[in-house]
Amino acid sequence: MKCPRDNVEMNHRDLDSVVFEECPQCGGIWIQQEELRKAKDMADPDLGWMDFEIWREEDRFQPHLSELTCPVDNIAMVSIKYGETAVLIDYCPQCRGIWLDRGELEKIIQSLEQELEEMNASEYIQASLTEAKELVTGKESFASEWRDLMTVLRLFEYRALSEKPGLSKILYAIQRTGLGLAGYNAP
Repeated sequence: MKCPRDNVEMNHRDLDSVVFEECPQCGGIWIQQEELRKAKDMADPDLGWMDFEIWREEDRFQPHLSELTCPVDNIAMVSIKYGETAVLIDYCPQCRGIWLDRGELEKIIQSLEQELEEMNASEYIQASLTEAKELVTGKESFASEWRDLMTVLRLFEYRALSEKPGLSKILYAIQRTGLGLAGYNAP
């Protein structure tokens, strides 16, 4: 497979179950959508629930024709901004392959981590409701959706405790006195 930037033969890579093609000259990578999700999740498991479905949410973006040609289908690719990040990615609307220039995967991960840090407790509540809905309607397995929900709830707990430090004192007092829910003694 030839690099869409340099037209040189790319090297096949398999890194911890993530499969991609890498250009030895420019360092860009050709990756399938599911492989991009796996790479993001592997880099930071807390980002696992932050899936960005280019083709499911295409109307949210203003795609424009890319200067690149798909190395698989030999058709013009489309460029869009990846989610709320500043990274412009090129993808093929036919085979759904994605081209990332050198360093763009790292920029996507950094941007998503920053988005996580900036979310407030109410945004985590909204994300929790969305993830709970996806337990039933999501395309991923129940176990995967459950992990995503548990991650969001754990992150919500951290955010709520950091925004409301007095809450941790109340929770500690409840635990120390042995009171459980509704005033019943905890076992």
